[in-house]
Amino acid sequence: MRYSEFQDKTSFTQQELIAFAYGKAIQDPPADFDARLPAPPFLMIDRILALEKNGARGKIIAEQEIRLDAWYFQCHFLSDPVQPGCLGVDAVWQLMGFYCLWRGALGAGRALGCGEVAFSGQIRPYNRLVRIEIDVLRYSQLKKTGASLIVADGRVAVDGEVVTTVKQARTGVFKGIAYKDYPLPGLNSMGGIMERE
Repeated sequence: MRYSEFQDKTSFTQQELIAFAYGKAIQDPPADFDARLPAPPFLMIDRILALEKNGARGKIIAEQEIRLDAWYFQCHFLSDPVQPGCLGVDAVWQLMGFYCLWRGALGAGRALGCGEVAFSGQIRPYNRLVRIEIDVLRYSQLKKTGASLIVADGRVAVDGEVVTTVKQARTGVFKGIAYKDYPLPGLNSMGGIMERE
């Protein structure tokens, strides 16, 4: 799809999300469009049902089908399989980063943290469907650096029951931080604290 089509869409299929993870979804990406979703098996969403924007606010709704053979059930834990709660939090961050790109952010996305996380249930191999709903509280693009920031509250529900709530989750998209040379050493091959101006 063309970049203008990407920004006009309000839902995305699994095929489109995987293509996005591999950098194949957009035929004419603008300069500095370095963003990716995690590729499977770490991609925690199968489809985006809705993306909405209303000024600095918005909404995201997505789903993930539970699979008996999911990688995390094979190791977390033996004889007691449960999806790690942190993967639900990461699903919220993945969707927030995607939202920034959909809104026009340029660069690569990074999770920046969250306020409060509460787990009230669990996701097991014989559950069927996870639904992630995110209320965007604030989205902004910083003119000086070109960075984009989003703050949101999220809920993760399995088969209609909320099992995780995330308050004040924060994600950013930043120019010049992508490590495109991997696995070779390069400009951004070392981690650590991000440079501050």
